[in-house]
Amino acid sequence: MQVISRPPTPTEVVSEQVSAQSRRRRRGRIGTLLLFLLPSLVLYFVFIFFPVIQAVYYSFYRWSGLGPLTDFIGLKNYATAFQNATFLAAFTHNVEILVFSLIFQLSLSLFLALVIGKTLPGRTIFRTIYFMPFILSEVIAGFIWMFIYEPTNAGLVNATLEHLIPGFQAQAWLGNPSIVLLSIFVAMIWKYFGLHLVLYVAAIQNIPDEIIEAARIDGASTMQTVRHISLPLLGSTIRLSVFLSALGSLQYFDLIWIMSNGGPVHASETMATYLYKAGFQSFQLGYGSAVGVVMMLMCFIFSLLYQRFVMRRDLAGSITTTEQF
Repeated sequence: MQVISRPPTPTEVVSEQVSAQSRRRRRGRIGTLLLFLLPSLVLYFVFIFFPVIQAVYYSFYRWSGLGPLTDFIGLKNYATAFQNATFLAAFTHNVEILVFSLIFQLSLSLFLALVIGKTLPGRTIFRTIYFMPFILSEVIAGFIWMFIYEPTNAGLVNATLEHLIPGFQAQAWLGNPSIVLLSIFVAMIWKYFGLHLVLYVAAIQNIPDEIIEAARIDGASTMQTVRHISLPLLGSTIRLSVFLSALGSLQYFDLIWIMSNGGPVHASETMATYLYKAGFQSFQLGYGSAVGVVMMLMCFIFSLLYQRFVMRRDLAGSITTTEQF
């Protein structure tokens, strides 16, 4: 039996033309996005993705950085790292810096941000003063604090404490294994808490005044307003701040290297300073690459888990699908 197809109606023809035009526009917009992203993708591949793959490859060899890769040892570099007491101590120091950052640095930033708020006179000046240390390079900040921690009576900390505490003896703040890490962390708070403070202050500016005023009309105290309104509305910013602080703590290098070189006797060693010493100073590029891969995996796994279980609600509202284009 012969089947005779009916010709499309004018409505169907118009609908098909509209659909085709919509598909062409969508493809054109996606192509435009890819074209603008191409330079960033090239830079990402050249400076991030390729070095990571290269480090993974080098980590399977015993290699000094000179000559060809010939001594394949498999996972021995990784086993050596996790059996090395100095590396394990360096990892512990990174964790301590992370804990200190969450407890002290972020708490101080949040407290000062709530104090500054929206109505404090001169709040712009305060924000600028607090943020100024962050714009300094780590090298400059390190030398400033080395002068402050000068172990003689000329050091600012020692001179101040001698005037406040009779009989106080000058301390070698960066030479005492018991206090060197804590001393460096004080410098880290000074250097970085301004960044988190600016993030919190910006988030506070976005809290509608009507909500705060309604709570006060209902009889809420300042502490109740902060606890039940401000802090919940700052939740996404706090989670982002914790995320940035944690990643920075796991790979911190600059300030510690300038102030103590990871010493004395590895008392302030971190995984990054340990990597530099093993890879570049001791000419163990294969072993150093393994340490770098371990650091990268720690940061990568933490990022995945944190974004999956903690920042899931924040990221869900920021995802844009291609259907919107």
